Amino acid sequence: MKIKKSGFNSMLVHGGGFEDQLGSAVTPIYQTSTFKFRDADHGAQCFAGEDPGYIYTRIGNPTISDLENTVAMLENGFGGIATSSGMGAVTTVYMALLGMGAHMVGHNAVYGPSRVVAETIFARFGVKSTWVDTTNIQNVIDAVTPETKLIYLETPANPTIGICDIDAICAFAKSKGILVCVDNTFCSPYLQKPLDLGADIVLHSMTKFINGHADIVGGIIVTKTQELYKVVRPVMVNMGCNIDPHQSWLARRGLKTLAIRIDKAQESSMIVAEYLENHPKIAWVRYPGLKSHPQYELAKKQMNGSGAMISFEVKGGIAAGKIVMSSVEMMLLAVSLGGIETLIQHPASMTHSKMSYEARQAAGITDGLIRLAIGIEEVEDIIADLDQALARI
Repeated sequence: MKIKKSGFNSMLVHGGGFEDQLGSAVTPIYQTSTFKFRDADHGAQCFAGEDPGYIYTRIGNPTISDLENTVAMLENGFGGIATSSGMGAVTTVYMALLGMGAHMVGHNAVYGPSRVVAETIFARFGVKSTWVDTTNIQNVIDAVTPETKLIYLETPANPTIGICDIDAICAFAKSKGILVCVDNTFCSPYLQKPLDLGADIVLHSMTKFINGHADIVGGIIVTKTQELYKVVRPVMVNMGCNIDPHQSWLARRGLKTLAIRIDKAQESSMIVAEYLENHPKIAWVRYPGLKSHPQYELAKKQMNGSGAMISFEVKGGIAAGKIVMSSVEMMLLAVSLGGIETLIQHPASMTHSKMSYEARQAAGITDGLIRLAIGIEEVEDIIADLDQALARI
C-alpha cells in the first residue's frame, strides 16, 4: 500500500518508510555516534555517496531519517533536515541561502529570535534584512531590492496571528527569482502546506505541535526540490546542529497523534476565542476562526483549520494583563506552544523581549498583548480558569 496516498492519520502512524531488520513495530532508537562498515571498500563508497549507508550520526541516523522522511511526506516536499532546535532550522536556512551582501525580507512579527539573529549575528557578516508587515503584499514588493535572496514568512505570525497570502507572495517571488521560506510551526502540516502554495522551503520548531508533549527541543527543514536539499543539508551537517536520535524518537512518537491533538485543541480554541471576544474586560482578540480577524477569508482559503493559538489584550494594559497571567491556576505561565497543556505568556517581556520597543510596536506586539496556546484540557476548565483570573482585575 502506498502510504503517500493514504489519509493523514495513516501517514502519521506509518510514514517514514523505515523497516527494522528485526521486525520492530516502531523505529528503534539508534543511540550510536558511529556506524561500522562491512569493509574498506564499503566505507569508501559511503563517504563518496555511492552507497546510502550510515556513517556518523551527525551526518545521518536511521531514527532521525524516519522522522525526516515522515515530515517531508506530510509537507509534500523532497526531503527533511532535522535540527537540534527550531532556531537551528532557522539559522541553517539563513546560512545556506544568505551570503555577504545578500538581502532578505521578513515578516516583522515573526518569532523574536528569528528576527534578532538576522539583525545582529548575520548582519555582522554583511547580510541585510528588512522587516515589514507581510500580511500586505505591497509591503513585500516595496521592500525587495536587487540583492534580495530570501523572503521569510511566518503565518500565522508569532504572536500577532497575522496571516500572509503565501500563494500571492510566492508568485511574486518567483517572478523575481527569490526563494521563499515559511515557518509553519503554528499550523503544522495538518493545517497548512506552504510548499503546495509555492514556497521553496518550510520549517518547524518540532518542539511545538509536531512533538506535542513539551519534553523535547528540535527543529526541521523541508525543501521542495532535491536541488535545494543538496544546498541546505550540508550546512546543517557542517555546522553540527543535528538532532539527537533519542529526541528524534520522541518527536516521531508524538507526531503520530498530531491530528488528534490539534482537532481537540482547535475545537476548544474557537470556544475560548468567542468567550474572550464577548468578555467586557477584553479589548481585542485575534484568532483566525473569528470573523473579526483581518485575514479571516484568507485563513479559510489557505488553512485547513483555525489552529490553537490566540492573542488578546486585556483592558487596563500591562498591569491588568499581569494580574491575569499571575492568577491562572490550571494553565501554565510559560513560553512555547503546541503541547497538550494550555500555556499563557507575555511576548513583550518574554519571547520578544530582545526586540526593540520601536520594532515591537511597528510589528503590532503591544505591551499588553497576551498569547494563549490552547491544550487538550476540557474547554470548560480552560474558560473557568480564565474567568477567575479576569475577575481579579
